[in-house]
Amino acid sequence: MKQALFNAPIFTGDKWLEHKTLLIDEGRIIDIVQTKETPGGFEPIDLSGSRLIPGLIDTQVNGGGGVLFNDSPTVESLRTIGEAHRRYGTTGFLPTLISDDLSVVEKAIAAVHQAIEQRVPGVLGIHLEGPFLNPERKGVHDQAKFQRLTVEAVDLISSLKNGFTLVTLAPERTTPEMIRELCSRGVLVSAGHTAASYEQTRLALKSGVRSFTHLFNAMTPMSGREPGVVGAALEDINSWCGLIVDGHHVHAATAKVAIAAKAKGKVLLVTDAMPTVGSSNKQFFLRGEVIRAVQGRCATSDGTLAGSDLDMLSAVRNCVEKLSLPLEEALRMASLYPSQMLNLESQVGQLAPGFRANVVAIDQRLNAQHSWIEGRHYRH
Repeated sequence: MKQALFNAPIFTGDKWLEHKTLLIDEGRIIDIVQTKETPGGFEPIDLSGSRLIPGLIDTQVNGGGGVLFNDSPTVESLRTIGEAHRRYGTTGFLPTLISDDLSVVEKAIAAVHQAIEQRVPGVLGIHLEGPFLNPERKGVHDQAKFQRLTVEAVDLISSLKNGFTLVTLAPERTTPEMIRELCSRGVLVSAGHTAASYEQTRLALKSGVRSFTHLFNAMTPMSGREPGVVGAALEDINSWCGLIVDGHHVHAATAKVAIAAKAKGKVLLVTDAMPTVGSSNKQFFLRGEVIRAVQGRCATSDGTLAGSDLDMLSAVRNCVEKLSLPLEEALRMASLYPSQMLNLESQVGQLAPGFRANVVAIDQRLNAQHSWIEGRHYRH
C-alpha cells in the first residue's frame, strides 16, 4: 500500500524536517517531499502533530506480553513478544535466549528461522545470552546450564542463515581461536557475564568481540589499578556497549560517565526485557522461581536483578529525563547505533529513501501512537 505520512515533524536520525511528507511503498521509504508536493495515488495519513522517528531496535529481549522465550521457543511466542514491544516503539528486535541446554538453543534458532521466513514483524535474528558464561558473574542465569564452547556448539550457533546471530559469552572461558571462528561464520560476539581481566578483554577484542552485554552488570568493574572488563569496554573505540537505562541496573551518574567516556555512537540502549513488559501480570517464573516486577524493577525474592520491566521508549525517556541527554541522541542510541552494531545501517535506523519503512509516530510524552514495520501500519 502506498502511504503518505504528513502533519508531523520528521527526525531522520540526523536532523528534524518540518512541513514534509514521508512516502512509503512496498515496505520501503521511497521519498521525503514537501507536503504541498505530495504526489497522487498515496493514502494520506494525518498524524496530527505527532513526531515521526526511526523505528527502535532492541538487541536484548527475553520476553514480553506474558511470554518468556526460554519457556516457549516458538513462532507464536515471537509474534506475541514482538506485538508487546511494538506498542513501545520497537520495530526490530533480537529475541534473547537465557542460558539453557543446547537442545533448547536448537529449538530457539529453528523458531527464529521460521519467524523470519514467515515475516513475523520485527524479528531480526537471535541473541544467545549464554550458556558459555562464567559462574563467577552468573547473575540470575542457571550455572548448571553453563558449558565450554565446543566445535559442535559453534556449528549450532552459526546455523541461522536468514537473520543475525548475536552470542554473549565470557571470553576467558573460551579461546581467541574460537572467537575468531564464530566471527568468520558471521556471528556477532559480545562479552558478558564475564570475570575477565583487562588484558583478557583486550585480547578478546582483538579476536573479534564486537560489543559488551549490559555494561557494568555481570562483569569485572573498573578500578584505579585494574581496569577490568568495564575499563577495556570504555577505552575501546570500535566496540559497542549495551546499556540498560531503567534506573535500577546502572546509576544515572555512572551511565553519564560511561556515555561521556565511550567513543561517540558506541553506546546503545537495550531493555533486557522480561515477560512483564506489555503485560498486566507483573510476575513470572524463571526456573521455578517467582520473579516480580515492582516499580519497574524485576528481581528474585532475594533482590537479585532478573532482567527488566523496561521498554525502549521508556529507555529513551529515561535518557532525556534522568541523564539529561538531548532527545535526538537518545533516539540514535535506540535506533541508529543498534543498526550499526548489527551491520544494518543501510536498511534501518534512519528515515531516508531506500530504507525499510520502520517508523514510529510518538506524542510529546514519547508514547507510541502509530508504528510501521516494513510499511505495515499499526495503531496503538
